[in-house]
Amino acid sequence: MEAVDRSLERLQLDYVDLVYCHRPDPETPIEETVWAMSDIVSSGRALYWGTSEWSADEIRAAWEIAERHHLRKPQMEQPQYSLLHRDKVEREYARLYDDIGMGTTTWSPLASGLLTGKYLDGVPGDSRLAAEAWLAGPLEDDAVMSKVRAFVEVADRLECTPAQLAIAWCASNPNVSTVITGASRVSQVHENMASLEVLDRLDAEHLDRLDEIFS
Repeated sequence: MEAVDRSLERLQLDYVDLVYCHRPDPETPIEETVWAMSDIVSSGRALYWGTSEWSADEIRAAWEIAERHHLRKPQMEQPQYSLLHRDKVEREYARLYDDIGMGTTTWSPLASGLLTGKYLDGVPGDSRLAAEAWLAGPLEDDAVMSKVRAFVEVADRLECTPAQLAIAWCASNPNVSTVITGASRVSQVHENMASLEVLDRLDAEHLDRLDEIFS
């Protein structure tokens, strides 16, 4: 609670719309976490709370604890989701969307920049992968890079950038509430927002082709 107060002070806000419990703490009972997050909402410091990188079993356990004790339930999960990371959103969480009405705020739609295609010819010196070498593992996987090349070709046919297509694809999933995007330049913000136009042009043929590439 003290940490939330300090955050609100730094943000110069009376409350936030949504506060996340980022990653479950294996040394803290889920019931204790649920009580704490519920107290944050009940106190008016946040309107809702959600989880981040929790398993489906942990989310369901938290929801059932809140139901049993008449506490504020988790409303949102923040998982990684992209064409290269699909299992959690599409399979592990599949029953939670209808069972408890869970929403998702997905992150890394570009797979750490891999789906932009900018690493097909090596790692630019000013790129994130150049600064964080631990992210570069997929560059050594020929199968992954082959998929990225085919993906870039689909983007070319749609007359959009690979980044725009990657974001639009994430947003096309009806179980994705929000797609988090990052930008280091203003121009990237404009490029990312143009994904909405690409989303309007995505049809079943395009989606099937992407499924074929990344199956």
